Amino acid sequence: MHKTLRFVAVAATCALAGAALYGAGAATAGQSTANSTHEPYNIGLLVKDIDSYYGTTADANGVYQASPASPYAKDLARIDAAARTYIDRAARKAHHRGEKPAVVFDIDDTLLLSLDYEKRYNYTYNSATWAAYVNKADRPGVFGSAELVRYAEKKGVEVFYNSGLSEAQRTAAVENLKKIGADVNLDADHMFLKNAANPPSYLSSCATPGTWTCTTVQYKSGTRKHIEDDLGYEIVANFGDQYSDLDGGYADRTYKLPNPTYFVS
Repeated sequence: MHKTLRFVAVAATCALAGAALYGAGAATAGQSTANSTHEPYNIGLLVKDIDSYYGTTADANGVYQASPASPYAKDLARIDAAARTYIDRAARKAHHRGEKPAVVFDIDDTLLLSLDYEKRYNYTYNSATWAAYVNKADRPGVFGSAELVRYAEKKGVEVFYNSGLSEAQRTAAVENLKKIGADVNLDADHMFLKNAANPPSYLSSCATPGTWTCTTVQYKSGTRKHIEDDLGYEIVANFGDQYSDLDGGYADRTYKLPNPTYFVS
């Protein structure tokens, strides 16, 4: 997850909270977002709303976890149920037409939950602490995520990963995904990570060796275009916790997972 473009303050989540997409930190008539001339939503209250949404608690090891009974978990369960129904139908149609159906998953906060990092560092980002956190390879899975990956595979749908993690973090990402039970197609042909030193030719419009100017949308949509146009798959569904994971086309349907803790443009 390359977060240098994200808003590093908790206040940046106000836009998501005020939109009431998933009920965390919803603005009222007297609580405007930072885009107005009125006082923004109070950071302390917003943090409490986020904790309530996730049901955040520290386990015996002091690691912050989301509760399986939380509003967050319930929202994920609704998305998961709808996605399963759709994948089953889309897979059957694609196979009937002789197509190769595929699904694409983001990784950070789509498959692997980063709540402990966000909570521990007060919803700010530092490249060194983030790299150390990722390399520990012990993040819990987003509720239902590993099961959905395996479900797609069971239905004959090819699973791909399209992540903002760097190429240097590949080993840790694979290890962590295996730990949560998402051990499906974790090879380099299916897991696409950012490689600024040696970017793929299909991103040549915004990346050359040693120079990376791709936005998140350019990188992720360009990768999906490669999966469809060059590899010959039909992406029936694309899953991500950021709109930048989903924008840019090359997917029949998109699924936005809840994440009120940061925003990647």
